[in-house]
Amino acid sequence: MNSNKLALRGDLLDLTGTPALDDVDSPVVRFRPDHWLLIEGGRIQAVLPGAQAPGDDWQREDHTGRLLMPGFIDTHVHCPQLDVIASYGTSLLDWLDTYTFPAEQRFADPAVAAPGSSLFLDALLAHGTTAAVVFPTVHAESAEALFAAAAGRGMRIVTGKVLMDRHAPEALRDDVAGAEADCERLIARWHGHGRAAFAVTVRFAITSTPEQLAMAGGLVGRHPGLYMQTHVAENRDEVRWVAQLFPEARSYLDVYHRHGLLNERSVLAHGIWLDDEDRALLAATGAHISHCPTSNLFLGSGLFDWRAAVASGHRVSIGTDVGGGTSLSMPRTLAEAYKVQAMQGQRLSAWAALHAGTRGAAEALGLGHEIGTLEPGLAADVVAWDWAHGPVATHRDAVARGAIAGLSEQALHARVFAWLTLADERNVAATWVAGHDRYRRISSTP
Repeated sequence: MNSNKLALRGDLLDLTGTPALDDVDSPVVRFRPDHWLLIEGGRIQAVLPGAQAPGDDWQREDHTGRLLMPGFIDTHVHCPQLDVIASYGTSLLDWLDTYTFPAEQRFADPAVAAPGSSLFLDALLAHGTTAAVVFPTVHAESAEALFAAAAGRGMRIVTGKVLMDRHAPEALRDDVAGAEADCERLIARWHGHGRAAFAVTVRFAITSTPEQLAMAGGLVGRHPGLYMQTHVAENRDEVRWVAQLFPEARSYLDVYHRHGLLNERSVLAHGIWLDDEDRALLAATGAHISHCPTSNLFLGSGLFDWRAAVASGHRVSIGTDVGGGTSLSMPRTLAEAYKVQAMQGQRLSAWAALHAGTRGAAEALGLGHEIGTLEPGLAADVVAWDWAHGPVATHRDAVARGAIAGLSEQALHARVFAWLTLADERNVAATWVAGHDRYRRISSTP
């Protein structure tokens, strides 16, 4: 048996294209029940029907009765905020002052940042997420710890030290020259090494002076291939404050555009309070919005208009935004995304939701050649999911399973939608990153 060759058997589910938002009968759904997924050298090699077992030189794992899917891609989440998830009673700006900033100050200490980064990444893997765009803190040490922890797990990670030189506690403020030097060191050490990528990480326009934003734009211009991550138009009070700080800008989004921060590798979280001109600018520059539904609901920020985004032509991915978000589980997050659209009289299909958390996110990040589907040649970032956990979900799945005897696409959608709505981290049986076993639930018998 070759330890470099792994065969996983289960119900394979991924997407070959972009589904319409409300299409439950989409031609881009690829469901291959009872198939083998062959992995060699960390990459997907082939797919075989279940009856065609690979040879004895393959290490075989039978997950019959489970879903095998690409690992989820979380495009907006905060590593140090596990400390403050589920904290009571504030809106965005108060949340930062009351909970977030005190927690982030502790990550100045490498003795906190290193175990904190390991805990965070292990938690992602246990929730079925294998790649992420992550905010550490303003401290270069926190970014260093996160990059190192991700490299040790072989994870695709996009991160970079946070930039904040005003409107934050003194312990969380940097300066333009020092921040630039820290970023240059981190870029040289990590960007493009293994599966690491550096993101110029502007907290949001409020906490960076125009001089720092110009420096950030200079980094993006000097280093092709860098990402940029920030927040935009999350909360109405925030939007009003940005307008006061940057009266010359047409809009909050325009602040970033004026400083050279919008391109096809720009990830902007939230984007609730945008107008049509803003959306057109996103489409024209290739920048995209990471929709963070649990955070938007928990902090009372507003309802993201996904249909308007699609109409404008810009991409949408999904972020858990922990700790404003209430779970690292992408199924739970996507279930809330459905509810956000329902509140606006719109419907989000399971296929559109899954696309935003897998293939769509990969494509928005320019990583469709590496992750997001179960296509031969791609990295074997794969998760085995139980279709149901607990008596209610098990009963509901049995009803749905009976309805898909004829494998109708709509009946399949009903089953997957029920799974998406009821699933959480308890459904994760195992997670592989580049073919390596990185999480295994105790007592994981199907």
